[in-house]
Amino acid sequence: MAKKTVADIDIKGKKVLMRCDFNVPLDDDCNITSDDRIVKALPTIKAILDGGGALILMSHLGRPSGQRDDKLSLTPVARRLSELLGKDVVFADDCISDETKAKAAALSNGDCLLLENLRFHKAETIKDKAAKEDAQLRQAKDDFAKQLAGMADIYVDDAFGTAHRDNASMYTVPMVMEGKPRVIGFLIEKELKFLGDTLSDPERPFVAILGGAKVSDKIGVIENLIGKVDRIIIGGAMAYTFLKGRGKSIGQSLCENDFIDKGQALLEQAAEAECEVILPVDHHVVRELKSGVPYRTAVGDIDPGFAAVDIGSMASQAFRDKIVDAKTIVWNGPMGVFEIPPFDEGTKDIAMAVAEATDNGAISIVGGGDSAAAVKNLGLEDRISHISTGGGASLEFLEGKKFICLEILDEK
Repeated sequence: MAKKTVADIDIKGKKVLMRCDFNVPLDDDCNITSDDRIVKALPTIKAILDGGGALILMSHLGRPSGQRDDKLSLTPVARRLSELLGKDVVFADDCISDETKAKAAALSNGDCLLLENLRFHKAETIKDKAAKEDAQLRQAKDDFAKQLAGMADIYVDDAFGTAHRDNASMYTVPMVMEGKPRVIGFLIEKELKFLGDTLSDPERPFVAILGGAKVSDKIGVIENLIGKVDRIIIGGAMAYTFLKGRGKSIGQSLCENDFIDKGQALLEQAAEAECEVILPVDHHVVRELKSGVPYRTAVGDIDPGFAAVDIGSMASQAFRDKIVDAKTIVWNGPMGVFEIPPFDEGTKDIAMAVAEATDNGAISIVGGGDSAAAVKNLGLEDRISHISTGGGASLEFLEGKKFICLEILDEK
C-alpha cells in the first residue's frame, strides 16, 4: 500500500482530523499505566502542529457500549498529551456536540483539540455490513460520521490498532470526506512498510513464531504463511491441538478438538510446501494453574491430570536453534501462560533469541500483545526491528486480509 502521508500534503492553515489509537491502559484511579501509544503518535502530531495545521484528534478507549462511562474518558490522555507536547491540548467533553464543533472552529494554526471517547456513541461501532442491511443503522452511522468530518479539511489515519475495523471514524468518515486529502500518519506508514515488505520480499531464512491459546485464531495466518516462510515455530496452548492430532497424550492441556483435523491438514500442507513446522518436545506441566504452584517437566506425552503451561527447556533450545540463523522473523503470541511466573520463561527465552538474531542482522517484527509485553519487560525494544502497535491488526495483516479503511485513502 503506497499511501500518501502527512508529509505529502499541504497542511498549513487547514483543519486536520486525525484518528489515533489512544486506547491506553488505566489503573483503578484512571491513571495511565503506559503512555506508549500516545508517544508513538507524537511524530505525526508534531508534524501537523509544526506545519501550521490545526489538529483535531479522535480515538476510542475501552468498550463503553455506546454510552458515557467516566472511567473510560480520554481526559487522562489529554493531560498526558499536553505534558508530552509542552503545550495545552484543548479537551472536548463530547465528540460531536455543538460545543465541540465550536471549539474545533475556534482552533488557530498550531492548536490541538482532543475529542472525547468516540465509543460513547453507539454509531461509532456499527459494522458496515449491518449498516448496509438496516437503513436506520446506516443513517445513524452516516450522521455521526458527517458531524465528525464537517469539522475538518483533511483526514489522517494513524491508528493501526483499529485499522482492521470498519468503525465510523476509520471508514465512514474518510468516505464522507472523499475529494479532500485523506492520508496516513507516520505510525501506520511504518507498520505497512515493515509488515508489507517483510511478507512481499523477505530475506531468508524466514521464520514465523506463533503462540497463544487457540489454533482457530491462527489458521488464516498459518495458511497464508505456508509457502512464504521457511519455518513455523508453534508454542503456547495452540500447540496441543497439533500434538493431539499427532497421537500425543496431552493430559488436561487446552485443546480445540474441533480443529484437530484442520491442524493436521495444515501440517500436511506445510510439508508439501517444504515449510518446516517445529512443535514443543517437552513441557512444564501443573495439576492446578495458580501463582507459586509447583510444576514438573513432561517430555513427550503428558500424564492425565496435568496441563501444559509453558514450553520446557528442550523445546526452548530447539526453538532458539531455529531462530539463531534467521534473517527475517515474525512473532505473534506467547509460549506459555505468560501472565503467571514462572510460566513466562519460555516466552522470555524466545524474546532473547529474537533479539540476538536481530543483533546479527535479522529483521524482526513482534506483533503486539503478550509477545510485545515480554520484549518490553526485558528491556529489549531497541533490539527488535519493529514492535507492532496493533495485535489484532498485525495478525489480520499476516493473514493477508485487506483493510478497507486504508484502501480508500489517497495513493501516492
